[in-house]
Amino acid sequence: MVSPLSPLPLFPLHGNLLPGAGITLRLFEPRYLELLRQCSRDNSTFGICLILEGEEVGAPATPAAWGVEAQIEDFDTGADGMLLLRLRGSRRFQVQQVAVRDNGLVVGQVRWCAADSDDEVRPQHALLSLLLERIIEQVGGPYAKAGPELFDQAGWVGWRLAELLPLEEEQRLQLLQTDDVHQRLDLLLGWIPD
Repeated sequence: MVSPLSPLPLFPLHGNLLPGAGITLRLFEPRYLELLRQCSRDNSTFGICLILEGEEVGAPATPAAWGVEAQIEDFDTGADGMLLLRLRGSRRFQVQQVAVRDNGLVVGQVRWCAADSDDEVRPQHALLSLLLERIIEQVGGPYAKAGPELFDQAGWVGWRLAELLPLEEEQRLQLLQTDDVHQRLDLLLGWIPD
């Protein structure tokens, strides 16, 4: 059964947000400040998509057809007085249609993707779990206290590698378009040099 479409304001960026990943955004354009007010008022979210054409500021950019819902974790004011939002990636979605509001905000009609399965990492992908463990040992950060059970979850391993490896944004977009957790790991394995 095909899920119904949902309206979702979009924030096109020159990078992808990934499920479970955190980013910080600087807000200063009126359309995005109004979006923040709406999200605060309605306890709603917005989506982040890679920019295919255009820029992050000024005229509305053309977003990719795949993105990730951004949940607001915290906000602050930077030294320059700009509003800083701390976001965490949540559900993946596919944009079916877009419209631009009078204020320049892009709004998509999106179809939510199914949640990742909780499949275990298959033997042919064990190297990826080991690689992720080594990367996290080196860089630390928010995943330094990850329990060993997470390194057995194919979905979690795939998204964390997609976040931490030096991939092109087009590669991350390809991962966002892939529903199967094992196919994502196949792609990642193919991108790692010998």
